[in-house]
Amino acid sequence: MSFRVSRAHLTYAKTQATAIAFCAVKRVIRVNTIIAHHLVHMGYGHWLSNDPRGSGSKELREEKFADLGPVHFGRKKQQPSKQELREFYQQAEERLDFQPLWFDQPMRIVIADAFARVAKEHGYTVWACAVLRDHAHQAIRVHRDAGHLMWEHMVLASRDLLRAEGLVPKDHPVWSNRPYVVFKTTVPAIRKCIGYVEDNPPKHGLPRQVYPWVTRYDGWPLRSRGKR
Repeated sequence: MSFRVSRAHLTYAKTQATAIAFCAVKRVIRVNTIIAHHLVHMGYGHWLSNDPRGSGSKELREEKFADLGPVHFGRKKQQPSKQELREFYQQAEERLDFQPLWFDQPMRIVIADAFARVAKEHGYTVWACAVLRDHAHQAIRVHRDAGHLMWEHMVLASRDLLRAEGLVPKDHPVWSNRPYVVFKTTVPAIRKCIGYVEDNPPKHGLPRQVYPWVTRYDGWPLRSRGKR
């Protein structure tokens, strides 16, 4: 006995199978897949492991800062006053090997240019970037390079270009030596991160930053085009 299946039935079956597969992928992505990174590049000496605000560190890297306070992983619910923070860094700066840098406009341009070169060379897709006076942010698509390696490529390239341009001393590290990478596993989390990065310059008294090498987010990997 043979059965004939109409083209309409085949189309319907394929549509249903695609919908089921899409839902399954969507669920997996939401639960346990890293699809993007939030890279935070902190300028040297601007946010220590035992910063009174809390930090991304779980241990102190240098004992010479130990008496300034304990390490608190994550941001504290109760934040210190500006005076407390100022006093902490007044004491901390005396123990640093180099003076912390403040990135002026020419330095920020060079840093962004270095980021662009790295993104092009390694094939990174950057969805948002902000270069501020003492740190920088990037929302970047997951890549075969691990997040900490992407972070390292960015900081080394920008450090070297700043040195080459004569904008910083040849021996200055420029950036903190601790990679700060936050994993993003959902599309809403990526959108929130992009908004956070894009809104950072105005929060710090700088104009919004738009770079031609930054790609507009299209909802990858779900490809919900037309939404941002």
